[in-house]
Amino acid sequence: MNHTEEIGQQFYQSLGKLFYAIAMADKNVRPSEVNRLREDVRAYWLELDELVDEFGSDAAFQIEIVFDWLEKEEKDGAAYYKEFADFYKEHREKFSEEIKSLIVQTCNDIAASFAGKNKSELILLARLQTLFDAY
Repeated sequence: MNHTEEIGQQFYQSLGKLFYAIAMADKNVRPSEVNRLREDVRAYWLELDELVDEFGSDAAFQIEIVFDWLEKEEKDGAAYYKEFADFYKEHREKFSEEIKSLIVQTCNDIAASFAGKNKSELILLARLQTLFDAY
């Protein structure tokens, strides 16, 4: 795996962490949030590029793999939001306006999938927008 492929996989893994943090903002990941994540991965993220992982699968599936792994760990999402933010700051060139728009859309879809957006989710969504606006 070359450096570009490695960064590409880290990109999708960081998205998995962010989407988990959004779903976990209220301290509970709901099945509707997981289902919405899977729908969005298939609708938006698989078509984004031609990058594949070491198993020959579309690298965008790393989003789901990381999300599922974190869900089994049942840890608080705040640390994973920070990991995403750190990756974003280090690799801003990977985040076009289109990509940032897809990220925000996916986050909003996850947050709204169970009884609308709650205060914790709204705060995290605002932090994400501030991060994107600042860098």
